[in-house]
Amino acid sequence: MSKRRMSLGVLLIVTACCGCMTAAEHQSSLPSTQAEEMTVGVVQKEIRVGMSGADVAQALGSPNIVTKDSAGNETWVYDKIASEVSYSKDAGGTGLIINLFGGYGREAGAVSTTQKTLTVVIKYDAKGLVESFSYHASKF
Repeated sequence: MSKRRMSLGVLLIVTACCGCMTAAEHQSSLPSTQAEEMTVGVVQKEIRVGMSGADVAQALGSPNIVTKDSAGNETWVYDKIASEVSYSKDAGGTGLIINLFGGYGREAGAVSTTQKTLTVVIKYDAKGLVESFSYHASKF
């Protein structure tokens, strides 16, 4: 068997065996943003009545909106929106080999999109300490 034919055979075998990943495998290979992600769990764990604004900012980062009521007390609003899209395409290993020799190919794929929102409202008292906080999360 010639070297050229042997190389082509090895290439076909490797392509047939290693070319397919599921959507979950593709997603797990993406860089993680969990370290930067604000969740209801983070809010429940980190935010307490009586905390200073500096402590809140350290725990959650900068708010999206800061307002003052008629008494001059601040309200901080964190409004987070995330979109997550996963896509997977499988050309099918056998279809690829047959395709190289003039046959047919088959493809299958899937797309999944998820939207998440989190709104956190933190109200401060006259001393600049957390008076109350609330949150709303949705996923669709």
